[in-house]
Amino acid sequence: MPAGWVRWAAAFAVTTAVEAPVYAHALRARRRRWAWALSASALTHPIVWFVFPRFWPGGWWHQTLAAEAFAVTVEAVGLSALGVSRSVAWALLANGASVAVGLSARALWGWP
Repeated sequence: MPAGWVRWAAAFAVTTAVEAPVYAHALRARRRRWAWALSASALTHPIVWFVFPRFWPGGWWHQTLAAEAFAVTVEAVGLSALGVSRSVAWALLANGASVAVGLSARALWGWP
């Protein structure tokens, strides 16, 4: 596996570990809540990781803000479609937590 894919897989694992429990809690009234919770990041993370850095203009911060806004929007729409109230708040909480963990890990250990 090329180095870029390994870094993505590590970042995806961290993102999923942080976001899925938040989404599972938001979806606690739904059947198969963990399947839905795991699918949220699976849909958006590859686009955030591979598409935004290549095609979004501006520096890293601009790309990151745009990518996270995209992820929050798509995941909130998905939650709303599943009947979750305050879907934007849940999406902000999940993504904010994963960004905080990811940036902290990068600052402390240079990973992922």
